[in-house]
Amino acid sequence: MTVILRAEGLSKRFGGLKAVDSVDLELNDGEILGVIGPNGAGKTTLFSMIAGSIPPTSGRVLLEGKVISGGSPRRAVRAGVVRTHQIVRPFQNLTVLENVMVGAIYGKARPLGARERAIEVLDFCALRERAPQLPGGLTLAGRKRLELARALATEPRVLLLDEVIAGVNPAEALQMADLIRSVREKRGLSIILIEHVMPAVMRLSDRVIVLDAGKKIAEGKPQQVVKDPRVVAAYLGESASAAAARQPGPEAPTPASGAGARSLPTPASNPTPASLPKKGPGGNH
Repeated sequence: MTVILRAEGLSKRFGGLKAVDSVDLELNDGEILGVIGPNGAGKTTLFSMIAGSIPPTSGRVLLEGKVISGGSPRRAVRAGVVRTHQIVRPFQNLTVLENVMVGAIYGKARPLGARERAIEVLDFCALRERAPQLPGGLTLAGRKRLELARALATEPRVLLLDEVIAGVNPAEALQMADLIRSVREKRGLSIILIEHVMPAVMRLSDRVIVLDAGKKIAEGKPQQVVKDPRVVAAYLGESASAAAARQPGPEAPTPASGAGARSLPTPASNPTPASLPKKGPGGNH
């Protein structure tokens, strides 16, 4: 397979804290790569370096062999790498359509056809009817779809999704999982996915990497990774590992083909604090 994006020895220090420690990563063309790990493992910091939001302390990111790290988010978007954010913050004073048009314009030298592109993306994300409305009227699932639509409007090659499923109800989780599959299959994008909802990770990911305390501790097929003793000890716990191992893999039927809502639990199935004895309640850094 062709490697479209590569991270080499990525590290990030914040004062005396090493949030990401020499992480190597490869994303193949057309692949969905899952990134999992406990809170504070460095997942979002890794995303931020790949997306150009923060510069790495050391290491580099290459897209199709060209270095894109150390610049700005705008440079990364123009190169073809865009991310969504765990906490969605649409422009509240702009309509849904105008929010997506911002994505269509951002990073473009000549942003012609932004309105048409935004309408097409809204249609793809099942938000066309909401186009003239303000985003304040959307549900959480709707705002997450809007966040995804804004990212797609930039016409990326690589899409970084930060917990786009967490927090929604089971039916919405199934719909979002189906949409992510469609992004890969119908729009030809390569995807890196941070997610705590393990059934979604197991269903969507071709491969998974696991971070703990800034280091990559495991990598491989989802069914293999969840059985790794290091992953069980650092993140899943015995019971969660067994439950995740029973989940269907990427070749299983997608939600559109009739999987029941019970096959994709809500984020209540996330590891509980009791199953994460080594980590505190803070977010990713």
